[in-house]
Amino acid sequence: MDLQQTKPTTPEKLPVFQFSVRADKVGVISIDVVGEKVNTLKAEFVEQFQNVLKQAQQHSGVKGLIITSGKPDCFIAGADISMIAGCKTKEEASALAKAGQDLFTQLENYPLPVVAAINGACLGGGLELALACHGRICSDNSKTRLGLPEVQLGLLPGSGGTQRLPRLIGVTAALDLILTGKQIDAKRALKLGIVDDVVSQDILLDVAAKWILSGKKTQKKHSILEQFWANTTLGRNILFGQAKKRILAKTKGHYPAAERILNVIERGLEKDIQTGFKEESNAFGELAMTPVSSALRHLFFASTALKNETGSNEKADILQHIGILGGGLMGGGIAFVTATKAHLPVRIKDISDKGIAQALNYSWKALSSKVKKRRLQPRERQRQMGLLSGTLDYSGFHQSNLVVEAVFEDLTLKQSMVAEIEKIGDGKIIFASNTSSIPISKIAETAKYPEKVIGLHYFSPVEKMPLVEVIPHDQTDEKTIATTVAFAKKQGKVAIVVGDKPGFYVNRILAPYISEALTCLVQGEPIENIDKALVQFGFPVGPIQLLDEVGIDIATKITPILINAFGERFASPSAVDAIIADDRKGRKNGRGFYLYARHGLPSLLSKTKKRSDPTIYRLLNIKPKSQLSASEITERCLLLMLNESVRCLEENIIKQPRDGDIGAVFGIGFPPFFGGPFRYMDSMGTTKIVEKLNQLAEKQGEKYRPCERLTEMAKRNERFYD
Repeated sequence: MDLQQTKPTTPEKLPVFQFSVRADKVGVISIDVVGEKVNTLKAEFVEQFQNVLKQAQQHSGVKGLIITSGKPDCFIAGADISMIAGCKTKEEASALAKAGQDLFTQLENYPLPVVAAINGACLGGGLELALACHGRICSDNSKTRLGLPEVQLGLLPGSGGTQRLPRLIGVTAALDLILTGKQIDAKRALKLGIVDDVVSQDILLDVAAKWILSGKKTQKKHSILEQFWANTTLGRNILFGQAKKRILAKTKGHYPAAERILNVIERGLEKDIQTGFKEESNAFGELAMTPVSSALRHLFFASTALKNETGSNEKADILQHIGILGGGLMGGGIAFVTATKAHLPVRIKDISDKGIAQALNYSWKALSSKVKKRRLQPRERQRQMGLLSGTLDYSGFHQSNLVVEAVFEDLTLKQSMVAEIEKIGDGKIIFASNTSSIPISKIAETAKYPEKVIGLHYFSPVEKMPLVEVIPHDQTDEKTIATTVAFAKKQGKVAIVVGDKPGFYVNRILAPYISEALTCLVQGEPIENIDKALVQFGFPVGPIQLLDEVGIDIATKITPILINAFGERFASPSAVDAIIADDRKGRKNGRGFYLYARHGLPSLLSKTKKRSDPTIYRLLNIKPKSQLSASEITERCLLLMLNESVRCLEENIIKQPRDGDIGAVFGIGFPPFFGGPFRYMDSMGTTKIVEKLNQLAEKQGEKYRPCERLTEMAKRNERFYD
């Protein structure tokens, strides 16, 4: 279709909005933020957008407007979050929101029909813009995603999203999207009624133009029940009352944005949309100034920065084939994300057919679950399974660029595998060990090509945990580091490069935290009290339940290595040996600190609150009695983690506080609303942290004594971040 290109709207600047007219007299506004990979909305674009709307209105014979993107696979990824950092008051942040509301209201009231033609990411402010249009057509591109993720930054949609979405698709569906921040594909968006049609990308503009020329209007049909929830006082009281209970049960009151979202939506439905807009902009301003939003935005910028880092000055090699050694839980998980996220062929080696079958079944079950939920086509499942193969020898491994070792923690075994891969690859294959505790230098000690040996530490379950630690040793070359980091990113992981010492970073700071929880237990504190205290603080699970999940046997293998390297501060109470001797491995064998279903029979506890196993107390020869407050338990466990985090920074295990915050939040679930251990220490003040550590050292022993760097920082009242 021929286009008539007009002059830029603001010649003195690089234009973001280009206006053209099709031969069928439908105008097209194309959005393309010059020099950026994705489109994001900025405050300075408001005037440009208003000008291009005026220009379109003045163009003779234009019958309507299509708003689309000039970038591949991205409509608008959202508003530029950095604008909030420039706001010093809630009034300034509210003004940002109101400017967006006013612009989109102008779009909604535009005298000509306006349709958003969506291809790729349509998130946050991008979806709010689309909601203000009179219609929405989106492509069936797999990268097309719609959502309002602001709650994940401690905010709410501030440009009308809390008001327009409930009115478009009904309040219950809107609450689900806004409160979770989830992103949905085109098919789901059509089913919910967010978009009017889903078509192939190559006919997207033509279909949008036909929609305009046909005079169609978006149909808003809500069920009687939906009308009851939204339009009656009784309905709103029931719906929002129940929603608030669920939110508080989930957030423990740590995330104020969720409650404000409920209040703003309810207020808008109770009064009118203009009242809703006012409530929305005021709430946006208040939330933008909260420590929670600041911490979550800190994590957002930190993880975004890591995505752009390669870990090395060298260029990564192009990966074509991946080998996996070990078909267990970790090996199966690594193979799954490699095939389904990195889209690379994977060859799995195990010592038995059972191991191969287990690894392949891991992926089959995960993909079948997606098929059952209609999130994946059966043919796509077959295609992804076709990337996976297994072997009992090393046949096919000569094609591999990188081999991930995921066998049990045995140094001699790992060294023998290095030698076997070196024979096959003659120094051309990277050997990446998924060890959780053994120094990589030890694994590479007998290697012929030590420069090709590196650590690649995943966390379980692999497909859900976003973090991976990349661990080079002194002889690892730069290209190996760059290629390994690139591989982790292709798997969809956030990768931090950490130093090569026992425990690396995440397990090293986790060990004293769990050890102190066990000390509290041995001193008589009930298991539930310990875990509840840390969950109330903000961790997803308590330290003792986490030990059950990770595996008591795995933890006991790591502990001696840490004690040997760093001393007795990593030692667990000797009484815990009785638990290990009783063959308690945690969830994996149904015998741990908590009760589990056994012999394949459904547990009576499955629908009730998880309970600890009372026989634990007999094994430890103690009578449980609550003696410590929740804050005392939290302090004892948490402060040891914080102190060890600073030691890791001091020893260059992590390069900067940012990496430590990302590692703790994404690796062990450190409460995101605090922004990570270093951000948390800044909020508390290093002086106060050192004071508390010294107090505990006098009561509980020298393991609490603050490390040298933390002590020196406290003397100067220094922060980890500017």
